[in-house]
Amino acid sequence: MADQTWAWHWVFPSPVISTDPRSGIEGRHHLYEQRLSRALKLALSQAGILKHATVHTLRYICATQLLQGGTDIRTVQELLGHSDVSTTMIYTHVLKDASRQTVSPLDSMAGGMSALR
Repeated sequence: MADQTWAWHWVFPSPVISTDPRSGIEGRHHLYEQRLSRALKLALSQAGILKHATVHTLRYICATQLLQGGTDIRTVQELLGHSDVSTTMIYTHVLKDASRQTVSPLDSMAGGMSALR
């Protein structure tokens, strides 16, 4: 049953099925990080993106988006696997720049403040 749930599947599975030498069970492992890095580099090139980016850049973007979306920093800490919240707080420096663009919850309601009048 557990092997049928999303949590037990690799986000980036290997294209090769292998056999576990201890159990004899066939399955897929994860991609090697180097293979994913090469694929990202190729995708950036094909998309015409000249900015340097790594797989870690994707992790950074994900964490930043979660925080900007209002996800609690402790939740982001857990998702990233950081043992100390101060490591996760590195991602919050972007939030200071974005705070000027923050929309009040009242303004984001349908009709804005006029809906309250």
